[in-house]
Amino acid sequence: MTDLAATMTGFARTLRAAGVAADHERTQGFLRALEQLDVAVPGDVYWAGRLTLCAGPDDLPRYDRCFHAYFGGAKATTAPAAVTSVTRYTAAGESAEGGREGEAAPATASSTEVLRHRDVARLTEAERAEVHRMLTMLRARRATRRSRRYESAHRGVLDQRRTIRDALRKGEVARLRRRRHTTRPRRVVLFVDVSGSMSPYAETLLRFAHALVRSEPRATRVFSVGTRLTAVTAELRHRDPGTALDAVSRAIPDWSGGTRLGEELKEFLSRHSARGATVVIASDGWERGDPELLRAQMARLARQAHRVIWVNPHKGYEDYQPLTGGMRAALPYLDALVAGHSLAAYEELTERLAHA
Repeated sequence: MTDLAATMTGFARTLRAAGVAADHERTQGFLRALEQLDVAVPGDVYWAGRLTLCAGPDDLPRYDRCFHAYFGGAKATTAPAAVTSVTRYTAAGESAEGGREGEAAPATASSTEVLRHRDVARLTEAERAEVHRMLTMLRARRATRRSRRYESAHRGVLDQRRTIRDALRKGEVARLRRRRHTTRPRRVVLFVDVSGSMSPYAETLLRFAHALVRSEPRATRVFSVGTRLTAVTAELRHRDPGTALDAVSRAIPDWSGGTRLGEELKEFLSRHSARGATVVIASDGWERGDPELLRAQMARLARQAHRVIWVNPHKGYEDYQPLTGGMRAALPYLDALVAGHSLAAYEELTERLAHA
């Protein structure tokens, strides 16, 4: 894959994470359109993507937000023939219409793509703030499950009660009524390790949790884990991420302590249920408690949950081996062990949750 294709495919992934229907077929159409255009002109890229990647009017505001964040420039506001390109990186002394300005957008896109894959623990404050800003645009899709409730449908099982009621009212069976099960988003239970070893990642993980809660507030529960279990779902329901994180900070009493995940899972399973839910545990596996207790609680959790996914920031490195006591205890009961060190890793996690 060329650098251009990789950059534009990354843009399509960002759109999908934000809820735009930029599937594989639309992405290929976008790439074919760019072959006929000058990709150094931001307006050409904007309109090519808008016309090929968006499925309808509802996608346009999300597309505009993602385009601005990914390429770092303002969207075009007129027809393609009259586009004026604008970016944040115009050289000093040149106007927005200057010839060198068109070269800035691909460089900005490349920088954003690199930033997506960088370890958040190694970012500068400005880079981390940019990653957190992009997380606010994440619209995490959720897998669905069949509900016990029914709804009227043209196809499905016979709805005897409604059919008989219609017949009694009309004096004859004029139409067979049918029904089908409704669907609901699958519940997600997220545990975020806030111990000292996870401190470089804890804030970013909680911002990811905020995106999950905002996407499906009724089908998401979030707990912090350290030396005690703390529910923080209510705090994360604030619309503003900064306000939500401030509330979470006040609610969590054990920042940067140790991790006793076995004891906390035991407490969770004694007070709550994970039946049918996708459980996500974000931790590096440095367990200060008894690994055998963690093993037993992971076995209980696996029997209840639909899927158990462990997010480990160190999994993003090729030489990683799950050697800590907590990871060795948990590994037999996991459906997936995934990375959690970068924005791209969180985007991939949202895709897993969309198909769990």
